[in-house]
Amino acid sequence: MADEERQTELVDQLRTRATEAAQAWRPGSVVSSVQPLTGGASSLTYVLELDGVDAVEAKVVLKVAPPGLPPVRNRDVIRQSRLLRALRGHPGVAVPPIFFEDAGVPPEVPPFHAMGFVPGDCLEPVLHPDRDPGNFAEYHARGLDAARVLAAIHRIDPTEAGLGDEPVMTLSDEIDRWTRAFTTVPADLQGDYERCAAALHSSMPPALPPVVNHGDYRLGNTLCQHGRVMAVIDWEIWSLGDPRIDVTWFAYFTDEARHPAAPSRAPSGVPTTEELIAEYAAAGGAPLDDLVWFHALTRYKEAAATALLIKRGRKVGGELSAAMAQMTPLIPGMLVEAEQMIG
Repeated sequence: MADEERQTELVDQLRTRATEAAQAWRPGSVVSSVQPLTGGASSLTYVLELDGVDAVEAKVVLKVAPPGLPPVRNRDVIRQSRLLRALRGHPGVAVPPIFFEDAGVPPEVPPFHAMGFVPGDCLEPVLHPDRDPGNFAEYHARGLDAARVLAAIHRIDPTEAGLGDEPVMTLSDEIDRWTRAFTTVPADLQGDYERCAAALHSSMPPALPPVVNHGDYRLGNTLCQHGRVMAVIDWEIWSLGDPRIDVTWFAYFTDEARHPAAPSRAPSGVPTTEELIAEYAAAGGAPLDDLVWFHALTRYKEAAATALLIKRGRKVGGELSAAMAQMTPLIPGMLVEAEQMIG
């Protein structure tokens, strides 16, 4: 069966299944339209139009696990919906509402969850080519608000939120997670990852009590309007772990961090690392000792995650994106930078 035919069949099935699930949520509702929004290795995303519901519920975002693959790890959309339900309603937290879900019969019949459509701008200023000073005040406000939202997420007690049965990702686990990724990529993308991993393990600081970590927390994974975060999205790699993992990842997308995928060294308008950390602390975030080690871990993680993306890009053929092409020769240097940070 051709790819186009498979896609048509999947959309038809989703329309039927989503209508059944929606009617259990809002009796009389009907899915009138299913349109692809984005696609990726972790999940497929569609926008549904619903008839028979209030206007604010008429547009829905459907996250679907890829058909034919076990819905585990970053493909576990039911686990993601469980998290969003647990986070929703806590003071200062901004996440989309979950309307309905269907566990399917994986892997042939993929599970999905349906979220409310949250309007907003999804943009990573540091990775965007636009450096218009007219946008700087907006981006600065977004960054500070995102720091406050992250603090609010980290203030939630996982056990009290019903997530106490989730495994905790230790700092050692976090290093090993990205080390395993390095073992799967071509040699030119590996650098001296084993030496860097050993350096991280040998200098590992004491861990803080676990919190809900997004795993890829940055403005590019939020929807924003008028200087405020309306919703944090893309929770595919969330876990319970040390809050400093999220904080330093967020801080990597500032101008002074000099992210290797940034298309320009000109100012982007986002807050400085110092401003983000100060706002996070003022909003009641976790204590932030030993941040240098976590900044090093962030470089190691970014190098591994980028290597995976480049490997996948090569596998499907065609040209890599400009950002991936730019980062390909820089991965070994990112590991050196991480080692230098921890001495």
